Amino acid sequence: MSSDDADVIVVGGGAIGLASAWEVARRGRSVTVLERFDTGHDRASSAGLERQWRIQYSEERWSRLALETLPLWHALESAADRRLVHATGSLWFGRVGLATSEGELRAAGAVLERLGVPYEWLSAPEIESRFGFARLPADHEGFHQRDGGVIDVKGTIGALSRLCALTGVRIRGRERVRAVEPDGDGVTVRTDDGVHRAGAVIVNAGAFADEVLAPLGCPLNPRVFRMSSAYFARRTAEMDLPTWYAFLEPEDGVGNGSFYGFGHNPWTGSGLVRAASDAERPVEEDDPAAPRLPHGGDLATTAAWVRDHIPGLVPRGIRAGTCLASLPADSGRQFHLGTLPATVPHGERVVVQSAGWAFKFVPMFGRICADLALDGHSAHHHPASALT
Repeated sequence: MSSDDADVIVVGGGAIGLASAWEVARRGRSVTVLERFDTGHDRASSAGLERQWRIQYSEERWSRLALETLPLWHALESAADRRLVHATGSLWFGRVGLATSEGELRAAGAVLERLGVPYEWLSAPEIESRFGFARLPADHEGFHQRDGGVIDVKGTIGALSRLCALTGVRIRGRERVRAVEPDGDGVTVRTDDGVHRAGAVIVNAGAFADEVLAPLGCPLNPRVFRMSSAYFARRTAEMDLPTWYAFLEPEDGVGNGSFYGFGHNPWTGSGLVRAASDAERPVEEDDPAAPRLPHGGDLATTAAWVRDHIPGLVPRGIRAGTCLASLPADSGRQFHLGTLPATVPHGERVVVQSAGWAFKFVPMFGRICADLALDGHSAHHHPASALT
């Protein structure tokens, strides 16, 4: 059994965990990251190649937070000497009034209006003629926001890994955390390989957060699920798309019938385009990290939708993958972010960020977690995301 001490321990070496560690280390504090697998693995919520960058939300506070996050992305890009956010535009369209996990079209447009963020409201024929979609229902509407785009997932993780190394962060891979025990002097972290001590702990474990929170009596009980997506070939090299989300009613009246996708990734050179059903397939096995094949039914419905509505793509997936995700059990919440509740003795020493569509907020959530761990407060922390 080994023993290791640090000012702060970060549980989870995904994108937000690495961002949290870098933020702490930049302030001259020692940091250890404990990762159950290896940095950059595809078994959790940092899987895949890309995520959508967008400003629009149906709730103004999250749009404001996105606007505040963009300068932090630029700062991260400057520190890493690598572009990570590519502005390709963001297109939202579909059934007005339909609420999904992404929000609602008119409400999101109204938020952009109030914040003075430019966007264009478009009819179905305009969406088809400008962006290459076809045979959309006549009542579909939507908007294009020019500042939206796509985030390079692997580039972000690689950049943060290098910056962590440069600032002295210790990353311990293949070390599974079994217990987090706060006390009056700090926090003890017990793993399969040893015992660690720190003044504070940041839990950035995503879908695995309850492995350490449940024994403390404060499980988050998130909805954990897998999403399957496929990559399609373009018929011509000139064909391209913004990032997009189609707000659609589910055919069977159950679940989410929407679809989303991207243009070709500027950083891969493959020319392939990703599209997916926004179906949320609950994870039922005991270990959510157990590898699973993409859901065949979701791949089939995605290919059919591509065939019917994106004529510039060959409607046969070339490759497919999955991503583990989690959302708060309360659909009215966007995220869990804060220290443990007062019912947990010395819970102020444990910061948790878990659940929600959070990749767009990687540098901001890293900063907030570092603020809470080191200072006990953050100017960017909104009470609506607290763990209460």
